[in-house]
Amino acid sequence: MKSELFIALRVSLVTLVLTGVLYPLAVTGGARLLFPHEADGSLVTDERGQVVGSALIGQGFTLPSYFQPRPSAAGSGYDASASSGSNLGPTSQKLRDRAVAEAGRLRGENPEAPGPVPAELVTASGSGLDPHLSPEAARWQVARVAKARGVAPERVLAVVDAHVEGRTFGVLGEPRVNVLALNLALDRRLGRPGAGGTRPPPGMDSPGVGASAR
Repeated sequence: MKSELFIALRVSLVTLVLTGVLYPLAVTGGARLLFPHEADGSLVTDERGQVVGSALIGQGFTLPSYFQPRPSAAGSGYDASASSGSNLGPTSQKLRDRAVAEAGRLRGENPEAPGPVPAELVTASGSGLDPHLSPEAARWQVARVAKARGVAPERVLAVVDAHVEGRTFGVLGEPRVNVLALNLALDRRLGRPGAGGTRPPPGMDSPGVGASAR
């Protein structure tokens, strides 16, 4: 009986060391060696080198001079510590009412946008933190962003088109635009919104500064 107990304890100890210590260290070390940017969280910095977010986590933008992401059901909205969807099914009246309200708001804020409101702009993703939009959903907002920045729509559209990411490995997923990267590019090329292109006051949502859900 004692010998079996000692064997079980040794196996448990070896398994604990291998799977709980050595394996995580090897994976973490390998990731930091081969993919340091991704291992550190795919952090995004602005032109001053300040971290303003992650390329993997969506942020909320409400200023008309920035592209807006998909709605978020994560926590109180875009909460990286509470990733989740709404869990509302396609027959949910609550989901329908919310989508109708979002569509009305977006149509009111984008009176010059062509065609109907893209479905992804009124529905949250499964994680609530999707950092991407389809190129079509981004282009739908171009007129509003250009007007708010006082520039020709073609200049904003050129920034969008320059930031369209293709399918992963050429076959996986769909073409997409990272909203945070796109908004940062707008500030770099066209200047920050506000007098003289300066950063908006505290509480206004430029990338990484006061960015919050509606």
